[in-house]
Amino acid sequence: MPNHPRVAGSLGRGRRTDEAYHYVRDAIMRGELPTGSVLPEVEVARTLRISRTPVRQAFGLLLKEGLLEVGSRRQLIVRGFTPEHRKELLLLREALEGVAVRCACEVMTDDDVDYLRLIIIRQRRAARNGDDDAFLDLDEEFHLRIVEAAQLPILHALLGQLRGFVRVARLDASRPATVLEQVSAEHERLVDALDRRDVEAALAALVEHLHTSDYAIAGGDPVPGTLT
Repeated sequence: MPNHPRVAGSLGRGRRTDEAYHYVRDAIMRGELPTGSVLPEVEVARTLRISRTPVRQAFGLLLKEGLLEVGSRRQLIVRGFTPEHRKELLLLREALEGVAVRCACEVMTDDDVDYLRLIIIRQRRAARNGDDDAFLDLDEEFHLRIVEAAQLPILHALLGQLRGFVRVARLDASRPATVLEQVSAEHERLVDALDRRDVEAALAALVEHLHTSDYAIAGGDPVPGTLT
C-alpha cells in the first residue's frame, strides 16, 4: 500500500531534521563547533545536501535541549558553561545518578555488571592510546549503562541530555594520563560495589567519583563532598 504523499513527505522531513540534529550535536560534542560559535545554517544544509528548513528545526531542538543559546545579536550560538553551571551539573548528577545506583543494586543482572567491566577495560585502552574522545564516549556510556541496568528509561533520557552538557563543559579541560587512570579506578570501585549489591558502598563510590576525578576532567577543581 503506497504511503500518502503528505505522510511520506512528513517522514522525509523528520529524517532530515534528525540527520541535521545528530550532525550538529556530534560537532558540538567533539568541539568542532566551539563554545560561542555561531551556528552555520547554510553550511550545514550544504554539507548534508538538504534544505535549510530541517537544519533550522534541528537548531530549535538543540536550543530546547540547552546546547545552544541566543547570542547578543539574536543569533544561535553554542552554549558556554561557567563554573557555576558545572557545580549545578554536579549536584544534579549526584542526585539523579544516586537514584540509578540504588535501583541498579536491586534489579541489575550479572550481564550488566560484566558489560560495565568491559567498558572499563576499553577506557583503559583508550587512555593508553591517548584517545580522549573515545575515553569520554566510554565514560558517558558507563554512566548511562548503569541507568539502563536500573531499568529507568525516563531517567535515562534526562541524564542523556545532562551528559551532553557535561561533555561540552569538558572540551577545554586538560586530561593527563594519571587523571584518566583515576577515573577508571573509581569506575571499578563503583562496579565492585554494584556487583555486591551494596547500596551504601556504591553511593559512596559514586559521590567520591563525581566530586573528584570526574569533575576534574570536566574542567573544574575537585569539590570536597561528604562521603559518609
